[in-house]
Amino acid sequence: MIVNISKKEYSKMASKHSPPSPLWKDLFLAFISGGLICTLGQLLCQTYMTYFNLDKKTASTWVSVTLIALSALFTALNWYGKIAKHAGAGTIVPITGFSNSITAPAIEFKSEGHIFGIGAKMFIMAGPVIVYGIIASVVYGLIVWIWHLY
Repeated sequence: MIVNISKKEYSKMASKHSPPSPLWKDLFLAFISGGLICTLGQLLCQTYMTYFNLDKKTASTWVSVTLIALSALFTALNWYGKIAKHAGAGTIVPITGFSNSITAPAIEFKSEGHIFGIGAKMFIMAGPVIVYGIIASVVYGLIVWIWHLY
């Protein structure tokens, strides 16, 4: 049986049965969790510079590598999703969220093989981010280039 309802009617039904979102709580948790991830990054940077005598640029590279690896590990251990469930949007701080968006589909589709499972599916979520990120960077780069010409 097919039921034809308008978008307005569907929206009204959905809002009636959906619990209200705790906006301020979500904002607070996103701020705290994102801040904690960034604080961890800063602590790692200071640690790498102090104890491994790395310059800031090299230490920052190692921070990126460490955060990506930790995010992938936490995704593989199914911890990232549990943390994100409570922390909310703060866990999508670009580098950790991007790592999670690549790792999660790769793990989920590993049973389909290395090529058609892991290789094909790992960029399902991250692919659009890469494409639009590149397009945005080209557009912004052109704007800056044109701005500096005049």
